[in-house]
Amino acid sequence: MYEVHVLFVGYCRPTEGGMLANCTCTLVKGPKNIIVDTMTPWDGKNLINAIEQHGVGCDDIDYVISTHGHSDHVGNNNLFLNAKHLVGRCISYKQMYYDDSKFFNSDGVYEIDENIRVISTPGHTLTDVSVIVQTTKASIGIVGDLFESEDDIMDESIWLNAGSENPDSQKKYRKAIMEQVDWIIPGHGAMFCTRKYK
Repeated sequence: MYEVHVLFVGYCRPTEGGMLANCTCTLVKGPKNIIVDTMTPWDGKNLINAIEQHGVGCDDIDYVISTHGHSDHVGNNNLFLNAKHLVGRCISYKQMYYDDSKFFNSDGVYEIDENIRVISTPGHTLTDVSVIVQTTKASIGIVGDLFESEDDIMDESIWLNAGSENPDSQKKYRKAIMEQVDWIIPGHGAMFCTRKYK
């Protein structure tokens, strides 16, 4: 079965010059090793050290999944050269790019195996995806900026102000994911339990 390890908790806070931000980065360890959202290019050494602390090297990663293409979510994808890469719904391996309709079914689901699904969840960007992992104890949604942080459940201005290309779609998928999983790992905050919001 799979283990889910949050390697770095993301953040996003305003400063005088703009926003100070980095994404939450997650390692899924098991039959397939998966890294979800690889932070900024300046985080490479820290990311390598973090995965090695879990007994995994860059060459052991089978999939790199970027929940969307913003720079704080794709900055170290190049470290994982043996992996298949998903950036949103764009799927590639080396110079080969695949037709996503051969991977994502009509419901927008790409099943890596019986315990890991990549789900199309457009809203923040139109190609956003979320990763649903079933562990022995719980189901966990790694959702990128579908949720910025737990705080945006009570204050929707947080996710709206973070930029939403389709707020109606984002609202729809936020609700759908919340109903499916026990825990959510958001794009810029700590993992939280969904039970208290159901």
